[in-house]
Amino acid sequence: MARSTKRNRRSYDQFCAMARGLDIIGERWTLLIVRDLLLGPKRYKDLVDGLPGIGTNLLADRLKEMEEYGLIERVTLPPPSGSAVYQLTAVGEGLAPAMSAIGRWGAQFLRGGPKKTDTMMPRSYFVAMRGTFSPEAAGKLRATYELRVDGLVFEVRIGDGRITTREAQASNPDAVMTMDVETLNALMFRLIAPATALEAGRVQVSGNPTALETFVGVFGFHTAAGMVDRPVSRRLSSSPA
Repeated sequence: MARSTKRNRRSYDQFCAMARGLDIIGERWTLLIVRDLLLGPKRYKDLVDGLPGIGTNLLADRLKEMEEYGLIERVTLPPPSGSAVYQLTAVGEGLAPAMSAIGRWGAQFLRGGPKKTDTMMPRSYFVAMRGTFSPEAAGKLRATYELRVDGLVFEVRIGDGRITTREAQASNPDAVMTMDVETLNALMFRLIAPATALEAGRVQVSGNPTALETFVGVFGFHTAAGMVDRPVSRRLSSSPA
């Protein structure tokens, strides 16, 4: 059993790399903070908004611990923003392959669909895309997409059989796609066809008209047995909030 340390942290007290790693990242919320920071630096408010259910005091404690372990650092963005943000260090970025592996493993437990208490968070999908991206399906595709999902803006860049995702406006995108998170979920889990989503007005595309079909086709999200599409009536806007 892990025991508490004098700093109110718990340790397995084993000279084992896995146990020591879990001492550092095994606390509740830590890996979800890493998940969101994999998409780029975040203000404290951004982290609070993206982690419903976490208390502000608990978030502050987790961020302090992660700084002490060298997973994250606080920096100030250059003008005109000048905001204080948290970002992953090289040590924190080193968790990216493990995060993808955990996501692929955990996907099997999503097959029944979301629980009544579940919240769909847009950022989680753009981290998941890294683990489900299919280089074979992408082939020689080179494209940059901007996705606007519930007021958040993401860049997805595909090229040379690789994918990068980040939370930011895209540079010279081939297409800009606007949708809500329920529609993104339905597309990624193959609950709705891209053409159907477009015809229903659930997605707006500016730029390459075939972008949505191509975009969805390069990701290997499994077809989720028992999951159903639950569209939400919203008025889409092509401008980020």
